[in-house]
Amino acid sequence: MMKDFFLLANVLAFINLSIITRNIHFMKIQQIGFYLATAVLTAIMIYSAQMYLRSPEAIAGYFESVNYPSYLVYPLAIAKILGLVAIWGNFSKSLKEWAYAGFFFDVTLAFTAHMVAKDGGELFSIIAFMALMISYFLGKQVRP
Repeated sequence: MMKDFFLLANVLAFINLSIITRNIHFMKIQQIGFYLATAVLTAIMIYSAQMYLRSPEAIAGYFESVNYPSYLVYPLAIAKILGLVAIWGNFSKSLKEWAYAGFFFDVTLAFTAHMVAKDGGELFSIIAFMALMISYFLGKQVRP
């Protein structure tokens, strides 16, 4: 009788350990996915922000060719950098939500502009959009 009890206790402990290990493994995959997607989003946003700051005349000309106001070049570059600081810093939940919302509108409008211009740049907009969505939804679970 006592032997059966210990056997049952060991089986239950193994099942419980297996479930805990599986949950820990799943959480690690989610963390890796979040950080990888956020890193891709960061790389794209930093690349575009540095382009805006290093050659504002060329970017302003491109903005005007797709009927966007050219005065948005500098504020948009600064907003991208501040948005990345808000996401990586995780200071405030509402600030992080606003940063993700700003990136959503930025990526959506960038996709539209590249489609109108037919310059082939929409691929980066699609990659940024996918990275944004993955980062946003996994970030809610990994870093609430």
